Parts: sequence; C-alpha cells; structure tokens
Amino acid sequence: MDTLSRGLKQRVCLARALVHDPAVLLLDEPASGLDPRARVEVREILKELQAMGKTIVISSHILPELTELCTMIGIIDRGRMRATGPVQEVIARLTSGRRLKIGVLEQKETAIEILTPLPSVRQVTSVNGTIEAEYEGDERTASDILLALTGAGIRVSEFTPMAGGLEDAFLRATSEEV
Repeated sequence: MDTLSRGLKQRVCLARALVHDPAVLLLDEPASGLDPRARVEVREILKELQAMGKTIVISSHILPELTELCTMIGIIDRGRMRATGPVQEVIARLTSGRRLKIGVLEQKETAIEILTPLPSVRQVTSVNGTIEAEYEGDERTASDILLALTGAGIRVSEFTPMAGGLEDAFLRATSEEV
C-alpha cells in the first residue's frame, strides 16, 4: 500500500469499505487525490451504490461535486450545524435572491438604466462585458425583466439564470452567527 499513489490508495480504501456490503458508508473526502477520470469513476460508483439503497454520508470541501451527488446536506462550521435539509432547499434558503446573466449586443448602459428602477430588481452590475441582475421573484418576474429590455429596443444576446450554488450557501451559513 505504501508504494501506491494517493489516488490508488483512495480507490483501495473505497474497495475495502465495500467488501462487507455495508448499509451505510461514511466517506471523508472520497475524491481527494484523484485525477479527473478517477473522480468521475468514483462519482458513478457512489451513484450506483445510492441506487442500490445504500446510505452514503460524505464529508467534503468539493461543494459542486456534493451538489451533484447529495440529496440532503448539512453545513457544519466550528462544530455547529449551521444549515441542514434537501440540497436545493438549503441553497434557496441561504442564497439571496435570484440572479440573471444578461448579454446585450449594444446599448449596455441603456440596459442598465432600464433594469435599475424595476421594482423586482435589487442590484445591477456590469461584469466582464455582461450585466448581472439580482432580483426577487420567480420565472414570471424574469420574463418581465426580459420584456422590459426587448420592449425598449435592447437586443438581448444572452439571458441566463445564475445558480447561487452550494458555495454561496456555505459562505452565507458560515459567515453569520447562528
């Protein structure tokens, strides 16, 4: 075992944990030290184990991977549970508002002037040639925002919802004193 790479050691440890066909698997950073191909393989193995009815508890700092793998999440900071629940509910509860990435072909400043006073829009920023707008509401509100731009003659080339993501939720949960 001492001569194996870190990635191979991770694989051996996972195989060793599975030999006894446990009902519950506790994994600490299962993708640590793995190359991209091995990460995909481990992720597929974990999904297959989940489909077989296994309960898998993962401790990890690779949050985008957890979003894809987990159904429930618990955010622990300094020994205290800061947030828990279904992944998407925790993300929605902890991230502020919804965000849109908006690309316009021209008249970027005019588009910003149109977006800023809209009652549902909380913040508008210019980021790397695009506009990011944070708003309160649902898909209907996003549609109204698009209509406000196109109705004013703004040619919109991109209009994409931006997920707050688990990283944003983690930062929010660990920055506040609960």
